Parts: sequence; structure tokens; C-alpha cells
Amino acid sequence: MLYYLFEYLDSAYDIPGAGVFQYISFRAAMAVLTSLLISLVFGAKLIDMLHRKQVGETVRDLGLDGQSQKQGTPTMGGLIIIAAILIPTLLFAELDNIYVIIMLFTTVFLGAIGFLDDYIKVFRKNKKGLAGKFKVVGQVGVGLVVGAALYFHPDVVIKQKIHQGTTVSQADLEKGDLLPDGSVWTERKSMKTTIPFVKNNEFDYAWLLGFFDRKTAGKWAWIIFIPVVVFVVTAVSNGANITDGLDGLATGSSAIIGVVLAIFAFVSGNFIFADYLNIMYIPDSGELVVFISAFVGACIGFLWYNSHPAQVFMGDTGSLALGGIIAVFALAIRKELLIPLLCGVFLIENLSVMMQVSYFKYTKQKYGEGRRIFLMSPLHHHYQKLGYHESKIVARFWIVGILLAVLSIVTLKLR
Repeated sequence: MLYYLFEYLDSAYDIPGAGVFQYISFRAAMAVLTSLLISLVFGAKLIDMLHRKQVGETVRDLGLDGQSQKQGTPTMGGLIIIAAILIPTLLFAELDNIYVIIMLFTTVFLGAIGFLDDYIKVFRKNKKGLAGKFKVVGQVGVGLVVGAALYFHPDVVIKQKIHQGTTVSQADLEKGDLLPDGSVWTERKSMKTTIPFVKNNEFDYAWLLGFFDRKTAGKWAWIIFIPVVVFVVTAVSNGANITDGLDGLATGSSAIIGVVLAIFAFVSGNFIFADYLNIMYIPDSGELVVFISAFVGACIGFLWYNSHPAQVFMGDTGSLALGGIIAVFALAIRKELLIPLLCGVFLIENLSVMMQVSYFKYTKQKYGEGRRIFLMSPLHHHYQKLGYHESKIVARFWIVGILLAVLSIVTLKLR
């Protein structure tokens, strides 16, 4: 909203300083500061309100150290995160940008699913919350909408560099930008994505329909792409949900991932950096930096209250939204194949649960008694059972997350 106001003031009245809102870097910085302020101020008020309404966490006795102290801690704190993301985005981002619209939809929709789950648990006193099938239906719904928007919307395009000497059609020349060296950046509707650590690191989903000719495969690539979007959204949002089992673990891990995504969005949406790094240039995706800056600020601000000992838990309201935002953002900037590395903490937490359940069922069927790989799953509970303090586990998971984040950034040049 403020973006359009200052754009009008700059063009109509030439007010000094109004033009600064044209810069993504300035608006991203303002989004971080605003989200931090909202988290800290609104967070304190929400926690007080939750205390008054006795909206507390009901903790199952799993025999873990420090578990009893968490009983009654306010939950549904994900409302703080969502408010701290939405308000700065609405203030500082271009709201007619298709990527921003997709991210706002994802945040609101998955936040609403999580809120409904928490509401049933807290106010209806149903510990199971929203039935798992309804959660999955909601996640699949988000994936279908996002996948369709990314595939069919005319503003979702990439620009590719065609080097001098390569045959360029007249249509490509009309859509493209001619550079001094004779090469052309031409705009194309494409479902190409990025493969990390590979020299020619672009993969087109249409390739999987190789039995069609090239033109036909391009038209029907959505048959492959949309199910991939649904899978990624569901997997990452569930991974964040499972990771949210220790004070500050999911929040801090999400903030680390958010910083990396901000870097990727900035270089992918900037013509100069995309050319220098020889990566896919995605027009208009730079506006996502404003959104993800608010995301990072919201996570750090929430961590003020969520660090050990937590004064509030985010609940599914926050965890489902965080995971979904990360998944959709990575898809928007064509980095979904990097998710297993960048979101490695979420992945290993997810895998630990799947391995534990599968092995238990297998051994029970084979030996008549279920056996376990870990002392308890998800993985962070395994380390609690080994006697590690909660803060140490969280700090070490953060360190692993930072190492994975650095390695992810390195993929920009290491191929």
C-alpha cells in the first residue's frame, strides 16, 4: 500500500525521498524492521491474552526432561508470525505482483488450516485436532492452486541468455533485450527448474513427456509439474510441523532457510546478478525479497518469546504456514530441487518418523514384537532420551542448518 502511495507522490509531486520506495533493498529492510516490531509488540499482547483465556498446551507425558514445565504454555502463537508477515508485505510490496499474490494466498490458507487444528485442540478439547485427511486435503488444495498459477499465469516466465552466433527468431528478438556482446535475453514461458551441483543446471519438466514432440510436451507439462508442487508443499509443511517439537527449533531453522531464499530471490530477479552468475533470470521475482524479509523478521521476532524456556508455542497455525511458505517460495524461484539440501533439518526429522514407524511395523509383523531404530522419533526426541539438554539440541540443529544453508548458497557457482 505504501509502495503505491509513495510511487504516486514521487511521480505527481516529485517529493524528495519518495523515490526510495522504488528500491527493493529499502523496502526489504523496512519489511524486516516492521515485522520485528510487530512480533515483539503484538507478541507480548497476544501472549497476555492467551494467558487470560487459558489457551494452554496440553502435553502428553513422554518421559522427557523438562516436559512437565511446558504444561499450560500458551499455544496458537503462529498468529504472531502470520501477522508479522502479512502486514509488512501489504505495506511495502507490489500487491499486483503474481509471486507476491501466490505467497499471500499460501500464508493465509495454510495458516487458516493450522488455526482450525489448534482451535479444535484448545477450545473443543479434542487432542487429535483436525483430522489428518482434512489437513492433507488443505495442503493438496494449496498445491493445486499454486501449481496452476505458476504454470498457466502469463506473468510467470523466465528469461534465457542466447549467445552470439546462435540463431534467434524474430519473436525472440521482439521479446528480448539485446546486449552489447550480441547476445540476447529472451523471455519464454517455461517450466524449467534448477538442478544443484550440475554444470548445465537446468531441467525442464516437459522432458519427462519425451514421447511427445517438443511443442506438445510443453503444453502438457502441467501433468508432471502440478503433482510435483502438491508433493513439495505437503512434504515441507509436514516437515516443519514435525520439527516444531523443541523451543525455537522450527522457528530458528525457518529463519536460516529464509535468509538463503532471500539471496536466491534477489539474484534470480536481478538482471545483472543473473547474468554474472549465469543463472536463470526470473522477471518480477525480485519482489519476493520483500515478502521473505518479512518472513525472516517474523521468525526472529517470534524467537524472542519462543526460545527456551518458551513463553508461547506457534502451534500448527505457525508450523504449517512456515513449511508451506518455504516450499512455495522455492518453487516460485525454481529452486525446489534444492529443498532436500536447504531444508535438510526438516527432511531428517521427517525421515526419522517414517523410518521409525516403518521399521516398527515390519519387525512386529516378522517377530511379533515391534522394534525401534531411535529411542524416540522425531530425531530431536531421540537426543533428549540420550540425555542432551533441549537448548544444546536446538543449537546444534541450528548449526547443521547454517552449514546446509552455506552449502546451498555455494550451488550458485559450484557446478
